[in-house]
Amino acid sequence: MTPTSTRATSTRSGTDARLDVRRTVKLYIGGAFPRSESGRSYVVSDTRGRFLANAAQGSRKDARDAVVVARGALAGWAGATAYNRGQVLYRVAEVMEGRFDQFASEVAAAEGLTPARARASVAAAIDRWVWYAGWSDKIAQVLGGLNPVAGPYFNISAPEPTGVVAVLAPQASSLLGLVSVLAPVIVSGNTAVVLASEERPVPAITLAESLATSDVPGGVVNIITARTGEVAPWLASHRDVNAIDLAGAAGADGVVWGDLEREAAGNLKRVLRPSGTGAAAVEPDWTVTPDLGRLRAHLETKTVWHPKGR
Repeated sequence: MTPTSTRATSTRSGTDARLDVRRTVKLYIGGAFPRSESGRSYVVSDTRGRFLANAAQGSRKDARDAVVVARGALAGWAGATAYNRGQVLYRVAEVMEGRFDQFASEVAAAEGLTPARARASVAAAIDRWVWYAGWSDKIAQVLGGLNPVAGPYFNISAPEPTGVVAVLAPQASSLLGLVSVLAPVIVSGNTAVVLASEERPVPAITLAESLATSDVPGGVVNIITARTGEVAPWLASHRDVNAIDLAGAAGADGVVWGDLEREAAGNLKRVLRPSGTGAAAVEPDWTVTPDLGRLRAHLETKTVWHPKGR
């Protein structure tokens, strides 16, 4: 798209007019930033209707591609040590901290917040990411254990990642909400396919750029910008998706979370519902410190029996 607006910049010779460099928000799949295979895009505006970016309008084919690479990355990510995953996630927080001002500007524009409130939201998002990173090597001790049994056996329960998790990012909270649903998915070894907020996707792609420039392996997190009502049903019904978080179904145009839940029943996916029911479904208050509910929702428990020595 050819930019049409201008802005004034000061130079040594006076004031020159130059064209804005308008941002194009692409998808994030497999560690790369491709355009949608459909060739479509849509305009993202701020809360006052002013242009922010052109976003790639992802398709169901893009969603399928993202699931394929997420499945391919699962073994390596799940097989990494818990300590290593925690270090990788902490590195993402470091990169986010270095882009603090950019995140604050984008969150303010996307959500219509004052600069002070936007900075507070970004700080909370980074702190939330660090909070989940700290759980990486504690999950097994807290959610697993040695079970008492009658007989000469050890009985051990250990949490394991569910697999590929689809995430409908919150519609209203463009960064803090996104971090609150993404971090608990990947910290335990799952891989993720995220459908970004339809109207507020810019902070999500800036987060993707932070992931790409940190130590997160390509394919562990994949982010699609798209019309939620178009792509969400395909993720819900995909047979190679093991779980889905429907947080972003609350408030999304043309999306009924109950329909998505029925689609997910085709391969017995784990489904994390939004708060409330039916048309009253709402997003949680993302500013509240979380418990382990979202982390636990994307884990399986494996129980091992082992004979005791005599």
